Amino acid sequence: MPILEAKNIVKNFGKTQVLKGIDFSMEKGEVVAVIGSSGSGKTTLLRCLNFLEDADKGQIFVEGKCIYDTEAEKKLTAAQIRENQLLFGLVFQSFNLFPQYSAFENVTLAPKMLAKERADFKHNKKQIYAEIEENARGLLSRVGLSDRMDNYPCQLSGGQQQRVSIARALALNPKVLFFDEPTSALDPELTGEILKVIRDLASKDVTMVIVTHEIEFARNVADRIIFMADGVVLEDGTPEEVLDNPKNAKTRAFLQKLSEN
Repeated sequence: MPILEAKNIVKNFGKTQVLKGIDFSMEKGEVVAVIGSSGSGKTTLLRCLNFLEDADKGQIFVEGKCIYDTEAEKKLTAAQIRENQLLFGLVFQSFNLFPQYSAFENVTLAPKMLAKERADFKHNKKQIYAEIEENARGLLSRVGLSDRMDNYPCQLSGGQQQRVSIARALALNPKVLFFDEPTSALDPELTGEILKVIRDLASKDVTMVIVTHEIEFARNVADRIIFMADGVVLEDGTPEEVLDNPKNAKTRAFLQKLSEN
């Protein structure tokens, strides 16, 4: 059973149809990279899957359970949408860290806020917070920042800030981790830092969808690569199949253009 499945996802912005019926699925522990030109619909697909945008048509399933269906009689409430969003972690291209909080505080903030909704919070606050903080220390250590926990974002490099963002997304134990151009705001020499972290996550069966324009990055980290153009999926296969032996003319033209730049 796929951990994540989307069926016939359609999204319009005014009269422009950005997604034209996307079918997508992935297995637990799989790393899928989504590539394509600007305007192909990559980020919009990610935002629909993560409930930052409402798809105009389609269904989304997590572990076989339908969590979104445009044909359903009742629309999702704000509370249901928030609950669904917690199934996913999202790492933004621009880090989106809170500048007034340390790396450690950025990672613990959301779990502590959610903990307040637990029925046993008042009686077990100290223990719950201790567990959250222990988990945060472990995650920051996992991304190589055990010596930067008390640093504020302004005291960290771009690569370090992105690693804090990854630890923050993992803190809520998501089913799937989404990355939206995780290296686009980094200098080329810092891209390797993020690649190393993502490879480590992949080795521990973290399920990931990575929207990226970095073809070699996608080749090095992904189990599958999806090529999108004009709001549809044109190719879906292993890195070797899509990048080395593309079947679609648009895929070949896209890769040729990148090789010339």
